[in-house]
Amino acid sequence: MSIRIIQQRLTDYHCQSALEEDQALREITQEIVLAALSRSGIFAYAGFHGGTCLRIFHALNRFSEDLDFALLEPDPAFSLDAHLRRVVEELAAFGYRIEIDSRGNSDRTVQAAFLKDDSIGRLLRLDFRPGAGPARKLRIKLEVDTRPPAGATYAMPLLDFPFPSPLRVFDLPSLLAGKLHAVLCRSHLKGRDWYDFLWYAARRVPVNHALLSASLDQAGPWAGHGLRSDDAWCARQLQQKIAALDWHQAREDVRRFVKPAELASLDYWSAAFFLAQCAKLLPQDPVSPD
Repeated sequence: MSIRIIQQRLTDYHCQSALEEDQALREITQEIVLAALSRSGIFAYAGFHGGTCLRIFHALNRFSEDLDFALLEPDPAFSLDAHLRRVVEELAAFGYRIEIDSRGNSDRTVQAAFLKDDSIGRLLRLDFRPGAGPARKLRIKLEVDTRPPAGATYAMPLLDFPFPSPLRVFDLPSLLAGKLHAVLCRSHLKGRDWYDFLWYAARRVPVNHALLSASLDQAGPWAGHGLRSDDAWCARQLQQKIAALDWHQAREDVRRFVKPAELASLDYWSAAFFLAQCAKLLPQDPVSPD
């Protein structure tokens, strides 16, 4: 059993609270799950994307809860079951006793499963272990889009922990396209979306407009319109969105996902601040919205 590997990794986080310790253990477990999925062969059929992908491979400095995947080609018959069995087997070698709550079936475009464990915390030396009551339960959500929009492009990095594992991941322009689709089309406010937006803007990441256009045509207020996005269109839509948002609510939503040292920077969040960041990401003179 490789519990010492997890203990050393956890020690390297230098956690200062129960929340940080919980997040660190979840992040460590996410990487073990990804390594197990690599051995299951899932990356021959799917790419990894989303906030956890950005954290693991590009050092995004916020906690992310889920593991998000999209198939390379639409396949309504795709099943997660065999891959989940491999995950359970691999994690058992590290001391986990995983329970699976699978939400996937052939009628769902997005297959989902929850991995749950309440045993690993009993095997580790936790500095913030609860003194009484049940052990904290670890929970990780996996989602696979079986009807993905076309246009994603990929990178093939190597995950180092807990053992070298090749993965297929969305490249940065494709990750940004997914994030822009979320901020423009999501029906509810998520401060994490806008935290990530700042990360992309600071690095002037270009947009994969082929993927964004396909995503907009598939879901959201522009679905079925055949819209073709470009930088000017994105800038106009983002300006409208930024002007209308409740930035106090956005700040409060993201607080639990960022490290204490970054909390003070949330005070800068405002429409004017994000409009300036938008100009960095899409540096041009957009025409006025219709």
